[in-house]
Amino acid sequence: MLSSQFEQLQIERAARELEAGRLVAFPTETVYGLGADAENPEAVARIYQAKGRPSNHPVIVHLAPEADLSYWVKDIPAQAHTLIKAFWPGPLTLILKRAAHIPDAVSGGQDSIGVRCPSHPVAQALLRSFKAGKGGVAAPSANKFGHVSPTTAQHVINEFEQETRSGGLIASVLDGGQSEVGIESTILDLTRLATHGPVLLRPGHITSSQLEQVLGVAPAAPDVAAPRASGTLDAHYAPNTPVVLIAGEQLDACIEQLLAAGKRIAVMQYQEHVLPPSVTAFQQMPAEPVAYAHDVYAALRSLDLAHAEVILVEALPADKAWQGVSDRLRRAAFDSRDVLDRLLAGH
Repeated sequence: MLSSQFEQLQIERAARELEAGRLVAFPTETVYGLGADAENPEAVARIYQAKGRPSNHPVIVHLAPEADLSYWVKDIPAQAHTLIKAFWPGPLTLILKRAAHIPDAVSGGQDSIGVRCPSHPVAQALLRSFKAGKGGVAAPSANKFGHVSPTTAQHVINEFEQETRSGGLIASVLDGGQSEVGIESTILDLTRLATHGPVLLRPGHITSSQLEQVLGVAPAAPDVAAPRASGTLDAHYAPNTPVVLIAGEQLDACIEQLLAAGKRIAVMQYQEHVLPPSVTAFQQMPAEPVAYAHDVYAALRSLDLAHAEVILVEALPADKAWQGVSDRLRRAAFDSRDVLDRLLAGH
């Protein structure tokens, strides 16, 4: 439910902007998205321009709960119907074969398409107002490509300071409060069921165990021939400050070494380590995966503002409940594998 008539007017104005080919940032239950008319290749190209996103990296198409999925995809396998009944609206993206009339701008030139139905009330209201609920909004996360995803409207505004000014690429930013889930949707490939079964391209709030419970089969890991999908590059979700993952039992010694070398460090931990007062900044995170995911991007953004030389993140448990947020942190740290060696060597 929307809270006011004013909010409904904002939604309707944003829907008209989308119909005119402009970009609109909007909240979903996962993260904030940067949206464009999925059937307008020029509008979709503006997403790539604003984000600095490679043109072969697909975006996800968001649909209203009442939308006709068969308009967007060639066929809907039984497994898709089962998953939709179990998890839509919600944080699950399905990769299906793209209908021939849908522009390939949303799929990075592939013959597949990622679709989902968000549960956030503002997102649903926008999708219902846009093209009378029959359109699709292509929307990756509303941040510069590879950076930390936004979970508040202010994160979007901070990220796109130039683009959100009057006359900029982004027509409006809808504020729907902090995203409830906090990490991007689970992505499941259903385009190769006969040969590979369901394939988990990106873990998220909906876990592989939950998918297995509904499908009766565990989703497979992606292979080299799997479709490209949003947020699956090795390096992604990274703040400007290098991120290094450290096992909990090694964290105290690592902090001591870096401080002894005179380095400015920030720490993100979920266990109760007693930190020296000379640590530049720290975030105590929840010791539960859903709450941790809700907080993770805001915590990374906050620690990034401390201007430390490195953000040490305590590595998470290996069990499946932590799979989604562990995936995001692993990608955030991908380009920082030699940072500790360089810092301790004095470089």
